[in-house]
Amino acid sequence: MLRPESLPAAAIAPFPLLTAEGVLDPAAATALRGDFPRYRGAGFFPHETDDCGPALNALVTELTAAPFADAIGARLGVERLSQYPALVTLCRSLNRRHGNIHTDSQSKIVTALVYLNADWPHGDAGSLRFLANVTDIDAQVAPQVAPVYGKLVAFRRTHNSFHGHLPFEGDRLTIQIAWLTDAAAYARKTRRGRTSRALKKLLGRIDRWWKPRAA
Repeated sequence: MLRPESLPAAAIAPFPLLTAEGVLDPAAATALRGDFPRYRGAGFFPHETDDCGPALNALVTELTAAPFADAIGARLGVERLSQYPALVTLCRSLNRRHGNIHTDSQSKIVTALVYLNADWPHGDAGSLRFLANVTDIDAQVAPQVAPVYGKLVAFRRTHNSFHGHLPFEGDRLTIQIAWLTDAAAYARKTRRGRTSRALKKLLGRIDRWWKPRAA
């Protein structure tokens, strides 16, 4: 269901960055969205095969396989990206706390994001921006990316790989693949992700309890 031929030939400046459309087979859209987990909290959760249906698990396998990883790496100036461990996290929804400008941690070599949303009627809110600095959400260095089905962004982590988005709350189906520096970083982030998952579930319950009372 993955279409690597849709990747552009080369990355763009000011840091190694590529964007692409049509990287997923349109015929797989319904199955992929149906297989996406319904997490109780907002944000990114570690990919667990038992949480997902077969189509989504198959796509994750393709996204982390050597041919695709190396195709991404070649365009971003990373030789044989597949030699590095790949950490996959999934996001079904966001709240307005997400989207702050950042560069990613130094343990990430390359990050790729694949979007599964049928459409994006929310305009700028929640659309990914690549930025010139850590303080100005409007200082865009490339066209912003609406998170609609089949779009992919990938970038190499650098000192100036600033990205973020305007506040958004609601569904924003995203697969994130982060190729990490080594196995120790993978183990550390996996442990942290499991702890974060438990905390997000708790926060999700609190949000659902609080909103009706605050309305």
